[in-house]
Amino acid sequence: MAAPMQRACLGLLQAAVPAARSYHARPLRWRWRRSDVYRPDPNDPLTPAWQLQPAYEAKLYARHGSASGVDPAQLWPSPEKLQEMEAEEREWYPGLREMEAALDKQEQEEERRRVEREKLIAANMAKMPQMIEDWRQEKAARKEKERETKARRAQLLTKAQEAFGNKMHPTDPRFLELVQEMEKKERKELKLKKKQLKEEAKMKRAAAALTPEPV
Repeated sequence: MAAPMQRACLGLLQAAVPAARSYHARPLRWRWRRSDVYRPDPNDPLTPAWQLQPAYEAKLYARHGSASGVDPAQLWPSPEKLQEMEAEEREWYPGLREMEAALDKQEQEEERRRVEREKLIAANMAKMPQMIEDWRQEKAARKEKERETKARRAQLLTKAQEAFGNKMHPTDPRFLELVQEMEKKERKELKLKKKQLKEEAKMKRAAAALTPEPV
């Protein structure tokens, strides 16, 4: 008994509430008119300068099409501007051949630097034995000079002690004065010796020039 009553109530409810339909209305299409498009007035001093540029005209045409009132032929660059754009493109966006040529040139420069570096290393390695030998000779000459200086200083100290008759310290002003006098004397003797050697060499050359050559 309950089942027929439930079916009857369900039928009345379906008849009272209409079923929902899957309907989607098409969106309204806005049709631009020239009166709806804002066009900057070039004679108005309050008009921003950027709105008078060709880029703004292109933007209006891209957004509103023919309703913008912009002549699309005016948007095409002039021959001069087109040449300028092409030159700029060649400068900042080189072609494939230019890029390959630049890469080849860079590789050649890197190869040249590598070869020069290897040559320099090889040359330095070849000089290394001579450099080591020169360093050893300089070291030996420096040690010999130090030894001579030390021996000469000891000799001067001995002479000073003999002159003053007591043990003298190397920092004594009398010793330093004596050293200066002896050094001055030695320089004078060395200069005189060099002069004598020079005169002897001059005389030998003059004698050799006067000697007749054997026939």
